[in-house]
Amino acid sequence: MVSSDYWDAETAQRYDTSSSDMFAPDVLGPAVDFLTALAGDGAALEFAVGTGRVAIPLATRGVTVAGIELSQPMVDQLYAKISTDRIAVAVGDMATTRVDGEFSLVYLVWNSIGNLRTQDEQVACFQNAADHLAPGGRFVIELWVPPLRRFPPGQAAVPFDVTDHHLGFDTMDLVTQQGTSHHYTHEDGGSVRYSTSNFRFIWPAECDLMARLAGLEFEARYEDWNRNPFTSDSASHVSVWRKP
Repeated sequence: MVSSDYWDAETAQRYDTSSSDMFAPDVLGPAVDFLTALAGDGAALEFAVGTGRVAIPLATRGVTVAGIELSQPMVDQLYAKISTDRIAVAVGDMATTRVDGEFSLVYLVWNSIGNLRTQDEQVACFQNAADHLAPGGRFVIELWVPPLRRFPPGQAAVPFDVTDHHLGFDTMDLVTQQGTSHHYTHEDGGSVRYSTSNFRFIWPAECDLMARLAGLEFEARYEDWNRNPFTSDSASHVSVWRKP
C-alpha cells in the first residue's frame, strides 16, 4: 500500500457535493477541452480518477478513457453515474498499477499527485505514466505552486478557502515537503465537521526532473487550462511532457 490517504465510503458518498466548485462549467470545461485536444484519436488514462469528474465528460466527448483509482468506494460512485463498459477502472495505486493498452494521454488533475507522500512514489508515478504512453503521447498534470511566500517565520498555517460553509487551512513542513489540509465544514443543522487530507508538495522544477528520469521531454507549462502564461506569480500550473 502506498502512503496516500484512503477515501472511505462516507467520504466518497459526499465527494461530489462537497467538491461542487470543481464541477462548475468554467472550471471543468476548459480542462476537458484541453485534454480532449491532446488525446486526439487515441485513448486517455486518468490517474486518481475518483468519481469521474473529468473522465466522464471526456468519455462523453468520444474519447476512450480508462482510470486507476486507489479507493473502491470512489469507483463505486463513478459507476453509479456511468456504465462499466464506458470507462474501465483498475483499483490500485497510481505509482505501480498497470492497465492494458497504450495511451496517447495520461493525466492527473487537481493536485492529485501530491496524494503520493514520498518522493520515491512520485518518481514512480511519472515512470508509470511514461510506461503507459505510446510514442508521442503526453503526460499532463494540474498542480498548485506551494504558497511558501505566505508562510512567514513562526506562522503555523495559511488559509486556502474561507467561505460561509467551509474554512480550509494548510500546514506545511518546509524541510520534508509534507503538508496537511484542515477542513472545517458547516453541516446542515449547525454542526461543524472537521477532516484532514495529507500531501507532499512538489515544485515545478522537481516535476521536470521526475519527468526527465522517466524519459519524458518537457513540452509546455501554463498557469491554467485556458493556457494563460505561467509566471512567477502563478498559483498553479498545468504542465505537459511528451514521450519521444
